[in-house]
Amino acid sequence: MRKAIILYKDQEAGVLTEHDDGSFTFRYHDAWLAESNKPGISLTLPKTQQEFHSKYLFSFFYNILPEGSNKQVVCKYNRIDQDDYFGLLMTTAKNDSIGAIRVLKIQEDK
Repeated sequence: MRKAIILYKDQEAGVLTEHDDGSFTFRYHDAWLAESNKPGISLTLPKTQQEFHSKYLFSFFYNILPEGSNKQVVCKYNRIDQDDYFGLLMTTAKNDSIGAIRVLKIQEDK
């Protein structure tokens, strides 16, 4: 299982989790839901519910990923499998991405 913090305009909005079976969960933080002035991060992940589940990476996050030759270069340079969308997301969206979203890997203690 891998997890990442989802930042909206540099504020923690929630956590994206990739489960061992390849499915995904996005969960808004309680504090984010409690504040009426905080928006949903996407129209497909509205702030009307706390937790979302999907067999695949949510389309909102998938659409942040690089494509074509940019994807090939990023994967080769960072030694990421081209089918590892979660790894690619954590690598490419940690410092800069299109829009207000950033994705920061959560280091798991072993």
